[in-house]
Amino acid sequence: MARLFVTATGTGVGKTCASTMLLRSFARLGWRVGACKPVETGVGSIPQDAAALLEEAQRHNPAFAGLTPRELCAYTFSLPAAPFCADTGKTLDPARILTTVEALERRCDLLVIEGAGGLMVPLLADYFMIDLARDLQAEILLITPSRLGCINETLLSLEALRQRKLPRHWCVNLHEDAEDFNRVTRPFYDAAFGREWWTLQEGIESFCRDFSLRHAAAPAPRPS
Repeated sequence: MARLFVTATGTGVGKTCASTMLLRSFARLGWRVGACKPVETGVGSIPQDAAALLEEAQRHNPAFAGLTPRELCAYTFSLPAAPFCADTGKTLDPARILTTVEALERRCDLLVIEGAGGLMVPLLADYFMIDLARDLQAEILLITPSRLGCINETLLSLEALRQRKLPRHWCVNLHEDAEDFNRVTRPFYDAAFGREWWTLQEGIESFCRDFSLRHAAAPAPRPS
């Protein structure tokens, strides 16, 4: 069983997009993929991020066919805010999230887990998204933006992961200000990180292949 925790420098960076791309790429490599959205806020009748993840997982894994979007979540809240603030009844328990993850991964051999917001988003007053990633013992993929000013938030997120000695990978989602990225941001990333970073649009297939090689349980690729 393998777990991959997808996080970002903040909200609106592209976690759901990245997670669906990962599900698709891993499925092509032969993985029986599954997805989880432990906590989703701003939910009306349907948790939209979980619905997108479930739709993609169902394309590749029949074991997810009978599930609903809410079953991919341990908690959903209507208020569009950090989970600690959205949880007005203070019901959130990290143990319930672990139980949800364990139930979902019995249906797959690789579970893509999408966090909420960024690494330091609070679930409890003293428990953050980065703590959940640690407790899930998952490899972490940090998605960072391409907009002007992204270097600072990228470095802060990487520093938080480094201080906790968590297994991490990171990539840039070329979305905002993408046409200027190679001039105003990429020179620093190349100088400071070399080949350690990649773009979501160009490097996802290589990342998934490398991830598969690191996990002895990875299945053989499907015939094309």
